Amino acid sequence: MTQTSEWYEKLKSKTAAECERTGSMLPFAPIGGRYKDLMIPGGIYWWCNGFWPGLLWQMYGATRDELYREAAQASGERLSPALEHPEKLDHDVGFLYLLSAVAAYRLTGSEAGRQQGIAAAEILADRFHETGAYIQAWNSGVWEEGDKSGMMIADTMMNLSLLFWASEETGEERYGRIAKAHADTALQNILREDGSANHIAVLDPQTGEFLEAPAGQGYAPGSSWSRGQSWILYGFTNAYRHTKEERYLAAAKRSAHYCISALSDRNWLPAVDFRAPEDDGRFDASAGAIIASGLLELADVVPEPEQGLYRNAARKILAALEEKFVNWDPETDGIVYGASNSYHNDRLAGMSLIYGDYFFTEAVLKCSGKNTEVW
Repeated sequence: MTQTSEWYEKLKSKTAAECERTGSMLPFAPIGGRYKDLMIPGGIYWWCNGFWPGLLWQMYGATRDELYREAAQASGERLSPALEHPEKLDHDVGFLYLLSAVAAYRLTGSEAGRQQGIAAAEILADRFHETGAYIQAWNSGVWEEGDKSGMMIADTMMNLSLLFWASEETGEERYGRIAKAHADTALQNILREDGSANHIAVLDPQTGEFLEAPAGQGYAPGSSWSRGQSWILYGFTNAYRHTKEERYLAAAKRSAHYCISALSDRNWLPAVDFRAPEDDGRFDASAGAIIASGLLELADVVPEPEQGLYRNAARKILAALEEKFVNWDPETDGIVYGASNSYHNDRLAGMSLIYGDYFFTEAVLKCSGKNTEVW
């Protein structure tokens, strides 16, 4: 049995057991080895709530086991009421509804899922600032109080796929135009020349002028938060796949080469921040899972001579994660431990976080040729 086959068989055993226990919950992190429902104060509006139904839809697409479909449908349907309160949603609506509603539509033809996906895309498009050409991140009351109208962040690059999908699905060009405009602004203000990335860029909402790039969830201003890097690598790959515009492919490659270089120097295990002190011992396994899945996606859109570089790097990352951080015990919830929410948050560090599990699952299924395309 190959390494990929072993991972896939273990993944089926693990996720089936989790699905039996967790069902329609919307989990974020296991406490004492068990998932709890809606453990974050944000309730159904929490940005991570799409990853559990997304993981289940991925497993349903791979296995066609009704156990996964029923739980995915039930957990995803719980997010529907959030669309009635767009003021409580933010730039991450793609994470919520691509992985739940749109995945349901793609795999089952759900018309309700299609309509929810389009409604979510409209909410995301409404956050677009024509002056400056960016989608605003966050709402007031997030982190410290203050005006968030000039903020854009690396994470939004992944959410652009919701707009690209809506444009392709409805024929409404506005969605695609907004997605490309934001991507172009991220090219200018988020991605750096060496392939590293800012987490946050602050623009003047009146003029669009770049003002600053604070540390965000990374170590310090000018550093390189690894999960932000993963969003940029994967997000620009998605932008290229939807548009075929070469500047996005070049951006994805630039970020990919930076990530590969940083990871190869650390035994393929991702530091929380690639520019933090080398001896700090902090890892973010979730960033590794996202980078691996992004590299596999990138391998599918480049010429054959380049494919091996990205696929081999992705497999090395997955193997390193599997050896150090993956828990295959079916009696314990959570797959990829060693995840970290941000560099300076010790409370959410060294644990399993649902987005790490989703992207690890997605990457393993890609290696097995069994993933469902959602981005």
